Amino acid sequence: MGIVIRDLPVNERPREKLLQYGPETLSNRELLAIILRVGTRHQSALAMADHLLAYFGSLRELREARCEELQAVDGIGLAKAAQILAALELGRRVQASVRAPDVVRSPQDAANLMMEQLRYLDREVMRLIILDTKHQVIASPTISVGTLNASMVHPREVFKECIRRSAATVIVVHNHPSGDPSPSTEDIEVTKRLCRAGKILGIDVLDHIIIGDNRFVSMKEEGFFT
Repeated sequence: MGIVIRDLPVNERPREKLLQYGPETLSNRELLAIILRVGTRHQSALAMADHLLAYFGSLRELREARCEELQAVDGIGLAKAAQILAALELGRRVQASVRAPDVVRSPQDAANLMMEQLRYLDREVMRLIILDTKHQVIASPTISVGTLNASMVHPREVFKECIRRSAATVIVVHNHPSGDPSPSTEDIEVTKRLCRAGKILGIDVLDHIIIGDNRFVSMKEEGFFT
């Protein structure tokens, strides 16, 4: 019988290493051993992981394996094959969901990001486009949902989200249900208050975009930022 994982020093056991140092520090065999959980009477989970990697030659080939191919490896039954397939499929789905973050470098970029989400709403909704130092979008939370023609927002609610998400800068966006994106007196006043608060906190408000029906106004371009 090969070495049993519980006989290894604690700092050499895969699960304990993962918990202490993080999953990125583990080798492929150690990660596979954790997925397998336990070995058999004749080999440890680490030995089974070695056999799997040797049988398929690489993680890429292992990822494409079918259940019956996995079961051809000594010690891999139906349950362990299912565990491996589930883990590999989860990794595949995570990879598929990852995409390059949106980058906002102009008022048009900001409007494009929000137009279809806001143009048809029947009440004013204010959202933020929170950016990092490279102008990549970190998040776009909703801050305020107003009445048919007014949206009340306090700077506290805006910058609480920015601070929580370590924003470098922020763009404020809201819609006009009428379809006309022309700034109202209230829009101008809210913009001035947010800019003042942002300067105090060190988080620049880059723009305030008003979304209409397939039209938008950049309040910065219109000269409302001083």
